[in-house]
Amino acid sequence: MSNLELYELEGCPYCAKVKDKLADLDLDYDSHMVPSSHSERTEVEEVSGQTGVPVLVDPEHGVDGMSESDDIVNYLDETYGQSAA
Repeated sequence: MSNLELYELEGCPYCAKVKDKLADLDLDYDSHMVPSSHSERTEVEEVSGQTGVPVLVDPEHGVDGMSESDDIVNYLDETYGQSAA
């Protein structure tokens, strides 16, 4: 069981890409919806040092705030995909 956390914005295509990968791998995660205004995204900024989304947190593997959807998708594949099993 993982304790993944995803910071996301509704309607964000990059977030949807990460959510699709999480679903493909059948991974549970906690979703944190961020405000649409970058200036109000203090929570995600504290986690990742920036205000863009998506941001993934995976404390079990020492990931404190990974950004960039392609990096997150690759990480999920490498860490939780069949090749990681």
